[in-house]
Amino acid sequence: MNALPSKTIDPLLACRSELPILETTIYLAAHALGPVCRASLEALASYGRAWATRGVRAWSDGWWALPERVGDAIGRLMNAPPGTVGTTSHATEAIAIVLSSLDFPPARPRIVTTDLEFPSMRYQVQAWERHGADVVVVPSEGLDPPLEALLEAIDERTRLVSICHVYFLNAALLDVARVVRRAHDVGALVCLDAYQSLGTVPLDVQALGIDFVIGGSLKWVLGGPGVGYLYTRPELLDSLAPWLRGWTGHALPFSFEAGWRPAAGARRFATGTPNAPALAAALPGYTLIASLGVESIREKSLRQTGRLMALADTAGFAVVNPRAAAARGGCVVLDVAPVAGPSRARAVAAALNARDFVLDHRPGAGIRLAPHFYTRDDELDTVIAAMVEVVEKATDAPYAEDSRIA
Repeated sequence: MNALPSKTIDPLLACRSELPILETTIYLAAHALGPVCRASLEALASYGRAWATRGVRAWSDGWWALPERVGDAIGRLMNAPPGTVGTTSHATEAIAIVLSSLDFPPARPRIVTTDLEFPSMRYQVQAWERHGADVVVVPSEGLDPPLEALLEAIDERTRLVSICHVYFLNAALLDVARVVRRAHDVGALVCLDAYQSLGTVPLDVQALGIDFVIGGSLKWVLGGPGVGYLYTRPELLDSLAPWLRGWTGHALPFSFEAGWRPAAGARRFATGTPNAPALAAALPGYTLIASLGVESIREKSLRQTGRLMALADTAGFAVVNPRAAAARGGCVVLDVAPVAGPSRARAVAAALNARDFVLDHRPGAGIRLAPHFYTRDDELDTVIAAMVEVVEKATDAPYAEDSRIA
């Protein structure tokens, strides 16, 4: 298969040396788990040294301040004001905190969402039916976000709209601005899941006027597992008192008062003791993404996902993700069924994993390929050539368990 010509000068590739896994693999899985950077490894080592030499004193040496530092670093990636982004253990906890901060009175009992959201988000929303919420799940047609039907479902009975910025199955990018305008027109709030977009698709929470943004650190922002985030629009912060609460969200946590008094700003959403090693490891990834600029990353992403789609067309693979630049996130999703039969995408992904191409597969969608700022154009040519080579040989083999990450 002939490679596409590439004469692009790519300054983002200067950061490749910061990511050790690129020395041995072609890494196309930032949508699942971003590669660790060397600074994160050093941060973890520093954490270990502090624990070993300072013991409990390490909390006052810097551990206790990590949630605010990490929250503000995440906030810079979405143009959030300082103090408006709190950290959680994961995105599920973040949306649970949002839901526990709201009431669902008879006049406004409705939560509107879609059937394409990540399962954790759907599970949490549906759980609130026991607390009086009327959950409306807008059905999709295939994998396309049901934007018009979603807008129609949002009315004066709606309390919250729970949506995703980029959908995990096919990287479809939702027109969030239209949803926010419609929700605010009828007095509803919007919670945006930015897990699959932050770090590769620009997001400006102030320009959108969005109410909540949730997500986690382990994908495009290279933060690793163990850190979620929750942005709250500043005008809402002082009015929210979640029932999912803990001692570190108290105004004076070390007073150990019997009654809960909320801390100022996003810290009121803290629950338990901060996950110091995860927070320390996450910070360098956010810093690296911010130094490169999400706009620059997005420009490269659109170019390389376009290249992947062109290569796939030549190879005869079906492109599952939206083709328009304004409608797709950072992934290309390919279905090999037109060449290899209806159940072979999993086996093709497994065969490519065995050759140190790091990518994954989702049932009902296909093989997901996620170039990021560190990806070279020739690596895209190589992976599609390898896919062509293995596709005819594929059998319905078991899929690698360690690739089953959303």
